[in-house]
Amino acid sequence: MKKIYCLFIAVALTPSLFAQVSKAPAYPLVTHDPYFSIWSFSDQLNESATKHWTGTDHSLLGYVSVDGKLYKFLGAAPKKMQALLPNSDLSAYECKFTETKPDDNWQLPSFDDAGWQNGKGMFGSKNMDATTEWNSKEIWFRRSFTVTEKNFNQLLLTLKYDDNIKVYLNGEKIYEAGCCSSNKEIMLSKEIANKIQIGRNTLAVYCENTGGPGIIDAGLYNLLPDEPVLQATQTSVNISATQTTYQFTCGGINLTVKFLSPLLANNLDVYSRPISYISSIANTNDGKQHDVKVFFNSSSDITRNKLSQPVSTKTSKYESLLIQKTGTDSQEVLKRKGDDVRIDWGYSYTVVKDEKGVQLSQPAHTPSSAPDISSVCNLKMDYGKLGATPVSKTILLAYDDLYSIQYFNKNLEAWWKKNFTSTEDMLKKSMDEFKSIEAICTRFDQQLYTDALKAGGDYYAKLCVLAYRESLAAHKLVRGANNEILFPQKENFSNGSIWTVDVTYPSAPLTLIYNPALLKGMVEPIMEYSESGKWTKPFPAHDLGTYPLANGQTYGEDMPVEESGNMIILTAAICKAEKSLAFAKKHWPLLSQWVEFLNKDGFDPANQLCTDDFAGHLARNTNLSMKAIVGIGAYAQMSQQLGKTEEAAKYQKIARDYAVKWMQMADDGDHYTLAFDQKNTWSQKYNLVWDKLLNLNLFPASVYQKEVKYYLTKQNKYGLPLDSRKTYTKSDWIVWTSVLADKDKDFQSLIDPVYKYAIETPSRVPLSDWHETIDGKQVGFQARSVVGGYFIKLLEQQWRR
Repeated sequence: MKKIYCLFIAVALTPSLFAQVSKAPAYPLVTHDPYFSIWSFSDQLNESATKHWTGTDHSLLGYVSVDGKLYKFLGAAPKKMQALLPNSDLSAYECKFTETKPDDNWQLPSFDDAGWQNGKGMFGSKNMDATTEWNSKEIWFRRSFTVTEKNFNQLLLTLKYDDNIKVYLNGEKIYEAGCCSSNKEIMLSKEIANKIQIGRNTLAVYCENTGGPGIIDAGLYNLLPDEPVLQATQTSVNISATQTTYQFTCGGINLTVKFLSPLLANNLDVYSRPISYISSIANTNDGKQHDVKVFFNSSSDITRNKLSQPVSTKTSKYESLLIQKTGTDSQEVLKRKGDDVRIDWGYSYTVVKDEKGVQLSQPAHTPSSAPDISSVCNLKMDYGKLGATPVSKTILLAYDDLYSIQYFNKNLEAWWKKNFTSTEDMLKKSMDEFKSIEAICTRFDQQLYTDALKAGGDYYAKLCVLAYRESLAAHKLVRGANNEILFPQKENFSNGSIWTVDVTYPSAPLTLIYNPALLKGMVEPIMEYSESGKWTKPFPAHDLGTYPLANGQTYGEDMPVEESGNMIILTAAICKAEKSLAFAKKHWPLLSQWVEFLNKDGFDPANQLCTDDFAGHLARNTNLSMKAIVGIGAYAQMSQQLGKTEEAAKYQKIARDYAVKWMQMADDGDHYTLAFDQKNTWSQKYNLVWDKLLNLNLFPASVYQKEVKYYLTKQNKYGLPLDSRKTYTKSDWIVWTSVLADKDKDFQSLIDPVYKYAIETPSRVPLSDWHETIDGKQVGFQARSVVGGYFIKLLEQQWRR
């Protein structure tokens, strides 16, 4: 049986006095790192189950009883499903498959698949936690099921795939999608349900892996109706940088519920604690007294990757606290890696003050509409006879992962552990400091919004608010063997890499503003990988492994010019932010090696990948060339500042000569081309932004003005396409491109469609940085650190001052 434990989150909070964001693709609730990350994927907090950023249920469930009448204000009870074809969550399933292109009628029920192989789903690349290994480009598989009666409430198709997929039911296509990795539940129409026949039926699935790891899993269910329960009426939601606050009415009371994840990038001792405060405050709204109780459930699924993994829960008392600890029985620490996976080691904690009216115990069974809700919740909080005076409670939700990452075969702990002798000590101090941390976070949120508002206006400020927690929660703050800061990110729903250089590059503006030491914790491990001799190529590695194992590059192909330019530009940016050349000086021989590679191979790049690898290989890429030129110029600038005048003069001349040559070769009349040899093409030249931010002045104002003027003629409803090849875009790059504008109206013209996308996209996932500019739909990627790149306008304004 699926175990659930209950938790309620409380803290009295009045609505913030500064402007907030009231609409998002998904709403951050508990956000700390790639594993401890829980979101609401719907506008109403009680409309759907809360989820891990991957889309798997990590259920938080909240009820309030008002004079014995029960209202649900948070989440949704676990789905009741009848399996027609179960997916692999609970166990592997038998099917027929082939990796050789079959006949055109392969999807039909009448097709003879006797010659196909017998296999067990899920299928996936090596290290993807699949039952059957799949390493070819394409796979076809078929599953059969028998139906004796057609009495479906709602047909549900569950899919996990990477990259392209087609699904057929009894020979007719019912779903198709392109790149990239996704974990989806699709409600199928009555028309599709009618395709199911009494007797034998066939689900046929095709998947193509276009690059990187591949995975495919499919299931088909009849979703049974929910038990009826009264819904609390949500009256508002407000998002700030570290907090998400909801307000409800429930009969005769008002209820405010706030989720606070104290990701204070400028205070690492607080930032690193894996804690969220979830707050509630209640008071009557009708002048009468009411008997009020709050119940909360937090699913044990937070501690496991699959439902089939057994978990155990223990409740204890520590000083003035009641603590409930939950984790898997097996505790296989750092044994799982990959993209669409969740942690299954370490322990989650529910913490509350041991005071009158609070009961913390293990729930008996899965909650439903049963009136005795206390029997299914692990936390009951009795507010007593409530009047007009607000009453608040506080609970803390935490996760101790024991060890966070493996760094060149050494298991490393989270940063917070250097300050505490035990997890319980950390929990106690965090509970004691709640009020002060809450006040600091509120001031921080207000300052962030105010600064972003001054830099780029209201829509821009709201984009920064949406990006802040999402970007930082894709990282883990880790203590190195010598107490150094390590800040790896996971390449979420891209390929699961750790310490990816071309993910660090777009995310950098946020940490450059709030704590450059964190950016060094992203950049320096890549340098040390080369300096140690483990990486011997003349350009930087793409990554250090697959999260959470950082034992060396696992991505299948290099990005030589991309990563060389990135690393030099990032080093120059760190030096500027810190007002010190110490970081560059420490790694100067390596930087000198990389700049010489750019000198020889960067100006007119060979056919290779860049950070936009989803668009495929491209030779003579002008934007990539611009990165090389800016990288060389940044190196020359640092040389000059270090007193290396001859070296500075050499590379300054190279960069300036390349810039002049670039303008000649890329010129295409009223704009510049996508590639040197491709006339009548165009692309966003987002790499040019560092010429401006670092004051390199390699390219004249006319280049900026020509490109921006042209971009404004190419916009669609939801933004500027990445280039002339497709209508999709990367929102982080649009924001970088907008900073090229020298007129505020042009900047706003580029930003406004990005904000419109953020609040109107039909893709209800943590903000995707890769979307279609025509309809606003997600193409791929979600919950990635690269949205930290939205802060580049704020960075530009701060550096200008």
